[in-house]
Amino acid sequence: MKRRIFKKEHEMFRKSFRRYLRDKVLPFYEEWEEAGITPREAWLEAGKNEFLCPTAKEEYGGPGADFLYSVVIMEEMYYHGVSSLFWPLHNDIVFPYIDLYANEQMKKKWIPKCVSGEAILAVAMTEPDAGSDLAALKTTAVKDGDHYIVNGSKIFISNGQLADLCVVAVRTDEGGRPHEGVSLLVIEADTKGYRKGTNLKKIGMHAQDTSELFFDDCRVPAENLLGEEGKGFKYLMHNLQQERLVLAIGGYAAARGALDITLDYVKKRKVFGKTIGELQNTRFTLAEIATKVQLAQSFFDDLIPRHMAGEDLVAEVSMAKYWTTDLQFEAADQCLQFFGGYGYMTEYPISRFFVDARVQRIYGGANEIMKELIARKLGL
Repeated sequence: MKRRIFKKEHEMFRKSFRRYLRDKVLPFYEEWEEAGITPREAWLEAGKNEFLCPTAKEEYGGPGADFLYSVVIMEEMYYHGVSSLFWPLHNDIVFPYIDLYANEQMKKKWIPKCVSGEAILAVAMTEPDAGSDLAALKTTAVKDGDHYIVNGSKIFISNGQLADLCVVAVRTDEGGRPHEGVSLLVIEADTKGYRKGTNLKKIGMHAQDTSELFFDDCRVPAENLLGEEGKGFKYLMHNLQQERLVLAIGGYAAARGALDITLDYVKKRKVFGKTIGELQNTRFTLAEIATKVQLAQSFFDDLIPRHMAGEDLVAEVSMAKYWTTDLQFEAADQCLQFFGGYGYMTEYPISRFFVDARVQRIYGGANEIMKELIARKLGL
């Protein structure tokens, strides 16, 4: 079905990026999964081909493209089962903080390196005792002349090992209401007192490094403050709309990817003299998944242009994030079943679709939090 939101140039870009994935990513992806991290060379190669920070302005060395180019990258990566190569986090979740809130001097210093792949981005909100509750934030930043002294720790930080620049949520004011004292600092990896923990072992998303981060009397230049002090919670809430949309788009694309590789498999695999695809249970189950995937696509083709136009879509994006990531897991689970024992083997891509899907319902705000946000918008 033709996607009306994409123009000819977007589809040309899709073909180019899909070819890049097949030539430069898929042949090496298993190695990266086993290593538990993606090599920097892959990031630099992506930067060379203008696949990093596509929305970065030309004045900072970026392509100056619209958000739909990012959507193409997300869809293709999740569709091909390489979601733990976390370029969308870099491109569309963390980069906007720098693009929107950094001062001009810092933009000129950081953005060209974000575009080239020389500087890999991460965002650090989650703490050991504060998951989705930013009001419980304990990492502190105390002003000391032209620096902040940062103390605390973060956990489950995606790109935590590779990150050269980390947007860190800190508490700059202990008084007043909890949300009012939150600020955002960009902390560079070579800053004294900034330490990365070990690369955490996960049940899925193996090629994506995840870490604990520690800050012990870490001296951060005051110019690394994003926006205004005390407005970090506001900035986080504003950018969470796009973060959750990114995860939701990934969920939809992964569901379609799982569906398509399963359709191909059941048309060939035979049991009891028939292909699996000829059995009624298979036909009905895949018909249901295909219907849900199509509904998700229609939802996004309405939602994405509205997001690009600047609409406040907290309820709609929360709906999309919880529903499509649930769909992603459902599709991967039911599709794996048709592969039988082979589906449990890591050599079959459907197994990766399954394990990578589970975390989508947790990070970016657990799906139960999404339902709470929707309920609030309903006046409940």
